[in-house]
Amino acid sequence: MQYDVIVVGAGMVGLSIAAYLGQHSQWRIAVADPVLAQPAQRSSGNQVADYDLRVSALSAQSQRWLQQLGAWQYIGRKQPYQAMHVWDGEGTASVTFDCHDLHRPDLGHIVENSHTVAALRQRLSELEVTLLPEAVAHIDNAQHGSTPVTLANGEVVEASLVVGADGAQSRIRQWAGLPTREWDYHHHAIVASVRLQQSLKATAWQRFRPQGPLALLPLPGDEQLASIVWSTVPEEANALMALDDDAFATALTEAFEQRLGAVEQVSPRFAIPLRQRHAKDYVMAGIALAGDAAHTIHPLAGQGVNLGFKDAIALSEELLRGHQRGLAAGELSVLQRYQRRRQADNLATMAAMEGFKRLFAADSHWLRLARNEGMRWFDRWLPVKQHVMQRAMGL
Repeated sequence: MQYDVIVVGAGMVGLSIAAYLGQHSQWRIAVADPVLAQPAQRSSGNQVADYDLRVSALSAQSQRWLQQLGAWQYIGRKQPYQAMHVWDGEGTASVTFDCHDLHRPDLGHIVENSHTVAALRQRLSELEVTLLPEAVAHIDNAQHGSTPVTLANGEVVEASLVVGADGAQSRIRQWAGLPTREWDYHHHAIVASVRLQQSLKATAWQRFRPQGPLALLPLPGDEQLASIVWSTVPEEANALMALDDDAFATALTEAFEQRLGAVEQVSPRFAIPLRQRHAKDYVMAGIALAGDAAHTIHPLAGQGVNLGFKDAIALSEELLRGHQRGLAAGELSVLQRYQRRRQADNLATMAAMEGFKRLFAADSHWLRLARNEGMRWFDRWLPVKQHVMQRAMGL
């Protein structure tokens, strides 16, 4: 089979690219991923163990993108959050971001990843996009403007463009020989769902500890339920993972300074090693990387999937622009326009997250004083806060 675009990876970013191209072009589009052999799963129920442990804080820009694709309406449950409260665990300063300062109803939505994926798959079922429920075994160098793609079942298909949206350990990136710059954050992120004694009040909470940030995000369906992302050094992460549920709840209550009362229930939890990774180039003739395949980032500001959707928007728009000019999907000049649009923004965001991580990990009395005074100044200066919120929301 000959396709114009084969998207490898049926996650949020890859599915959204396929949906846009299937909606706006006459190209032959396919998505390849073995998960497509099974129906999309949506978590349900309102007990702590019933929620997907992978959630995303979707920005206003990401919401608009999903609305544009016709997928937002299919997301079963989503929790708008109206404020974000951040404080220094080693000081007394805090910053509060409030949607009312921008005259908006919310700052974004907390959505379980499984619900976003299921909504995108539902939208794809309405479009002329081919689903290939197979792993990709290998890709070869482009020949005569087309890249051969060998599937795990032995079938060979070809595409003008192969989009690698297959995650941080992208095989497409490796086979294409696109090198990365990467380093270990020396952090593990513990994720779980918890029930708190008090309501989260539609607010995302984050405490910066010297060992790493601890975030609690409100979940839909119950105002006392939260998704936690607890980033810390490997030694503490291992010790926390070894605790039983009651002891972990006590440790979490203490680490969060009882801001929302005691932690009453804890779901099963797991820890994820964190590593920063950035491809030196996102594209070559016939190949483009997007989302985690191109870059991974510390979760301290919840920008990972939003950066991935920004990639999806830019790549889709540039492909459509090239299509309207009669250019093939794998045309290098088209793909380089996408890279120019996204690489600088991704690098700037990654640098900012690394700066925040180091700033709050620094063990210096004078730096803590300066950090706290800076946070107080920032919290009082509304125009600056408004600018930061607008940029984070993609407005």
